[in-house]
Amino acid sequence: MTSGPRPVVVGVPAGRRVAFFQDALRSAGLPGARVVSWPDVLRGRARFAAGETVRLDSPGEEPEADRLLRGVDDPARVEGTGRWYGRFTAAVADLARSVEGAGAVLVDDPAELPVLFDKRLTHGRLRAAGVPVPGSPTSGAAAPAVRGWADVRALTAGAGMRRVFVKLAHGSSASGVLAVETNGAGRVQATTSVERGPDGRLFNSLRVRRYTSEREVAAIVDALAPDGLHVERWLPKATQDGRAADLRVVVVDGRATHAVLRTSRSPMTNLHLGGARGDLDAARAAIAAAGGRWADALGVCERAAAAFPGTRCVGVDLLPASGWRRFAVGEVNAFGDLLPRLTGLPGGGAEGLDTYAAQVAALFPRTPRDSSPTSTVRTTSTASTTRTTRTTGTSTA
Repeated sequence: MTSGPRPVVVGVPAGRRVAFFQDALRSAGLPGARVVSWPDVLRGRARFAAGETVRLDSPGEEPEADRLLRGVDDPARVEGTGRWYGRFTAAVADLARSVEGAGAVLVDDPAELPVLFDKRLTHGRLRAAGVPVPGSPTSGAAAPAVRGWADVRALTAGAGMRRVFVKLAHGSSASGVLAVETNGAGRVQATTSVERGPDGRLFNSLRVRRYTSEREVAAIVDALAPDGLHVERWLPKATQDGRAADLRVVVVDGRATHAVLRTSRSPMTNLHLGGARGDLDAARAAIAAAGGRWADALGVCERAAAAFPGTRCVGVDLLPASGWRRFAVGEVNAFGDLLPRLTGLPGGGAEGLDTYAAQVAALFPRTPRDSSPTSTVRTTSTASTTRTTRTTGTSTA
């Protein structure tokens, strides 16, 4: 008789993500996962054992992990993502060696995380794979570094871009994102959730604001630049009920299993910034009315996920163009599965399952002798201002 699964999750022990994963394991009749905290990983204290299956989850929502990764004491601060990236990717590489040395199995390929957590590298890989993406002068490893606002001005002018998103290369959850517009007279304004303090320090805010002078925009960009910046064309999005719309699509083992439509009156559709879940059925109808196919939209997401074959679950941000006929991929999120109470798409193989249950079904498929029903998810061998704490490493819809 062989022993059953021995799941381990590296995450935030008291966090929502770990709780959802544990619930999914229990619902599938599997043992709960042993939980390893990110601070233990970052301090070199994590240990693994032969026969364990180790799944990495986000270090977001863990103040101690954030302090160790970014080196800042105020979690609402925006700065420090470059340091976060270096320390996180190094820790994952060390963890992977520890897992392999112990005879355990790591669910995802650790070599893909440095690409997934660098928007410039992600963009370059998607473009090379033929996945439609917004135009960008910073795409790929060979792209020029952005040292400040003067570089943004020069790169966008050279590419003929008057409306762009300026993003932290290693940010998430819209932290440090600016939607920048330049009119024909050269006037600049930016929409962002970044709050700039009197001393020049930058903070994440739950209120989206607009800076209307180039001096203010330049000061923010110059402060962000040392952490690394990605610049991409601001594509006109489709709308629903007068609100800009995009989609988060979760892809598990190469198959699009879950989708949520996000709408907003601002350029950022993240729910924590005032975005709202839209009507997915109405969006599908709009695609059909425009002569398109929903299956083709999901196919773009599956092609994006295929550019990261060693990562079994990703969240793809799909940008429908105005008119609902064409689509581009904005980002691919390694931890883009935090979509509470969302069940699988019809015909997607995860009907009735949330995103965590779909992953459990893929990771630990039932044998024919199992009496409990399971999902048909395809498996692969081995997916006033209020400040808010930043959530680098976390991606929520």
